[in-house]
Amino acid sequence: MYGFINTCLKSLVIEKFGEETWDKLRREARVQDTFMTFEIYGDDITMRLVAEACKLLDVEPAVVLRQFGEYFFEFCKRSGYDHMLRTLGGNLYEFIENLDALHSYLSLSYKEMNAPSFRVENNGDGTMLLHYYSIRRGLCHIVPGIIGAVAKDFFKIQIKMEIVNQTEEAEWTGKKEHIVFLVTQEPTFSNKARSNSKRSLTKPCMSSTGHNPTNKQTGEECVEGNWLRTRCSMRRNHWETVRGLVHLGKGKLLRGFVPVYPEALCIDLKTFCNAFPFHIVFDQELRVKQAGVNIQKIVPGLQTMQIRLDQYFRILHPEVPFAIPSIRMFINSHFVLQTCRDTMPQDWRDRPMLELRGQMVWMDSLQCMLYQASPLLRSLHELEERHMHISDIAPHDVTRDLILLNQQRLAEMELSNQLERKKEELRHLSQHLEQEKQKTEALLYAMLPKHVANQLKEGKRVEAGEFKECTILFSDVVTFTNICSECEPIQIVFMLNSMYMKFDRLTTVHNVYKVETIGDAYMVVGGVPIPVSSHAERVANFALGMIIAAREVTNPITGQPIQIRVGVHSGPVLAGVVGEKMPRYCLFGDTVNTASRMESHGLPNKIHLSPSVSQALNDKGFRLQVRGEIEVKGKGKMHTYFLEGNLRATDEQIMGWSSRELDSVPMDHGPTVPMKYGDSLMETTPPCLQPEAQPQAKNLAGKPRDSESYGSLHIDNPSEKNPSEENPLEENPSEENLSEGNPCCPEGGTSSPAKAREPAAVAIGNKPTRTRLCVLL
Repeated sequence: MYGFINTCLKSLVIEKFGEETWDKLRREARVQDTFMTFEIYGDDITMRLVAEACKLLDVEPAVVLRQFGEYFFEFCKRSGYDHMLRTLGGNLYEFIENLDALHSYLSLSYKEMNAPSFRVENNGDGTMLLHYYSIRRGLCHIVPGIIGAVAKDFFKIQIKMEIVNQTEEAEWTGKKEHIVFLVTQEPTFSNKARSNSKRSLTKPCMSSTGHNPTNKQTGEECVEGNWLRTRCSMRRNHWETVRGLVHLGKGKLLRGFVPVYPEALCIDLKTFCNAFPFHIVFDQELRVKQAGVNIQKIVPGLQTMQIRLDQYFRILHPEVPFAIPSIRMFINSHFVLQTCRDTMPQDWRDRPMLELRGQMVWMDSLQCMLYQASPLLRSLHELEERHMHISDIAPHDVTRDLILLNQQRLAEMELSNQLERKKEELRHLSQHLEQEKQKTEALLYAMLPKHVANQLKEGKRVEAGEFKECTILFSDVVTFTNICSECEPIQIVFMLNSMYMKFDRLTTVHNVYKVETIGDAYMVVGGVPIPVSSHAERVANFALGMIIAAREVTNPITGQPIQIRVGVHSGPVLAGVVGEKMPRYCLFGDTVNTASRMESHGLPNKIHLSPSVSQALNDKGFRLQVRGEIEVKGKGKMHTYFLEGNLRATDEQIMGWSSRELDSVPMDHGPTVPMKYGDSLMETTPPCLQPEAQPQAKNLAGKPRDSESYGSLHIDNPSEKNPSEENPLEENPSEENLSEGNPCCPEGGTSSPAKAREPAAVAIGNKPTRTRLCVLL
């Protein structure tokens, strides 16, 4: 079938049931999304779509096909065939009788079209038999939908169609479907006619005594008579009135017109054969009695009279046996005959065979059949292939004009087909572009908050915003410097990538924002950029998940799980974008500095909490251990705590696992289950978008700047140790270089964790190399 049919089916599903239903239907049927109008597709595609539609909608195939037939008629009208369909006939009988002629015309453009055929028989009781022939089985229920829609729209009548025969196939050669429908017109009334009919059904049918007649047959006859009178009155229209007034000739009315025939045919045989150069007359034995001059020139064997016609021609349409009874059964159909290659002259053997299309007329007085035909040619190219010329066709034959017009039509169709293909290519490119855009946006949103990224894409300036409540976490790997000095760089990359992928997954579970990573340092924040009241709980659970996840990361030196150190602090911060090249979403304020101190003064595999975090987690189901009072560089003595666990959540909930054992599947595999909290992300404008946030108006840390407000990771003396570190080989942050206040911008425009530690010494050959990264505190 041509793509026009499948496009109609797609349009029906989308219009009636929506785009999602069509997507589901085509996936189940395993077919493409779009179809080219002038491209041929296998019949199995349409059959699969119909079958899957029946399953999806849970209806019988007959219902789906009938609805498709009704919609197909409307789809054809919208596609520009409305006027063509309306002019086929003045009533339903004539419309159906000329459907084959319409298909024949369309076949000039749709060369591979194999349309069904229709034959109609008018019964004496007002009904008619519609014979439907098709090479495709199972689609006969489309016919009642199409014909019913035509009758209702064009002729304002309601019809009923029922199958009366499905086994009659004797007329067709090969395996064809032949269905016979009984078409019955149902009574239809307008409002006025319906009211009149109601009165006529009650008053005239009363007996003389004023009661309804008891004879059922009498009542039925009365109803039928009234209905017929109403029907006849409804049929009277303007044109019938005009025909009743117009007189022709000697006073005869148009409705009573009788043709007048001459006593003798006033045309000689030679003139007739020249005027109709492609006609053939043959008798019941198929013996040729007469032929036009041009058909004799192309098929010289016809010059031998009494030769059998079936030796030189075969019937292409309708596919019936070449016999007078079969031809007379389809006498109202157009017939297409094709020359037989074996009986053609030698110079025709290599050419395409000639096809004739015309009408069969039975001459009862002569017991002969007249075949009045014309060459079936679709374009000038086909005319040249057969070595024929326009002059070979009679001047009165519209085939001349049809060839020229169809030549232009084919050119327009080719252009339309090319435009349709370009449109489809553009649609695929648009879809591909949208997918790439989504990938780019996903990557951008992974680097910056969504509202910040959108502002930067629009070329707007991102204002800094103040957050009064948030919780910041820092972590690093214990003995990371020693690991770097004894391992290959690629091993370090694999180790950090494995660890960070697990940590990144946890940010999704607890909905915290990853600020950045530098070396082995990992920084996240809760309550920024979207404020939430449970920011401390989220970061605390995230920290517990980090300890669990670190057990699955192997130290490349010892082969044992790595150890990490975590520090957490809560307080106010100022957040904004720093730099234009490689912009980063940075956090500023003393809270960042204090969180870094908690991490640098922590212990391996411990989560070190400040007093503010301990207070925020109070009565929230977390198990805390008092560490006591310790000396913190730049902060003096602080009473700190260790986070031991969550009494109200399991490890599976903290890790975002579905129900499975902790060590059965690596945590970075399987679905991620977000942990539920008592609050939700606030649907408010982030503080960074509020105009009153002006970081230039006050000190970011809330106190005067001093000479220690800027720090760096460029440490030249690696001998300084953190007294709280248990491993004497671990090189810890230099307390002298830790800033106490505001950060500065690092190289490349990136912000850093608020910690100052020695950069990793990576062994490349025998020469240690240090990374040079600047941090903001």
